[in-house]
Amino acid sequence: MVGYGDESTHFVIELTYNYGVKSYKLGNEFGGVTIKSKDVKSRAEANNYPFEQQADGTIVLSAPDGYKFFILNEGAGPDEDPIKYIIYNVTNLENSIKYWNGLLNQKIIRQNGTKALLSYNDGKFGIEFTQINEPIDRAQAFGRIAFGVPYDLQPSIDELIQKNKKTILTPLVTIDTPGKASVRVIILADNDGHVSLI
Repeated sequence: MVGYGDESTHFVIELTYNYGVKSYKLGNEFGGVTIKSKDVKSRAEANNYPFEQQADGTIVLSAPDGYKFFILNEGAGPDEDPIKYIIYNVTNLENSIKYWNGLLNQKIIRQNGTKALLSYNDGKFGIEFTQINEPIDRAQAFGRIAFGVPYDLQPSIDELIQKNKKTILTPLVTIDTPGKASVRVIILADNDGHVSLI
């Protein structure tokens, strides 16, 4: 797990090494990660790491595996997570808003044209949904996003998704983890197949 703080208060990314897999084919479902930082550009320059600078000052880095990181030239506040949002590409923005806002109760922080930023914590971290004019292609390298929710809310989420005839990839289940407390999860997929673990 990598991030700018503990996963109980910050967004973290889980990096997984899959034995024997030499490469992945990236799809178009994941647009990237947006981060606030005044230091990334100078560190990239010091390490001769290639980057692009857009007209608005945003720096674009491509990780070795091809994932994009969009760096806003701003400092994060002392109690602010520098990771601001991830970008999910979608085929129909209106349908995505109905699912994530209408069903899963994310708040719309901003919406304009083909983009909308939704969040559970008033924009401290969010998901920006960007409508693209081509089918979603997961290829081989897609992931999922996990949300921590109160234990008592999980059954009602399960019921809500079933009632609205939306996709449940893994029904509400308790998973035993040796040496740790058992966890209970439900795994959902939205209209474009973006997976969320709740």
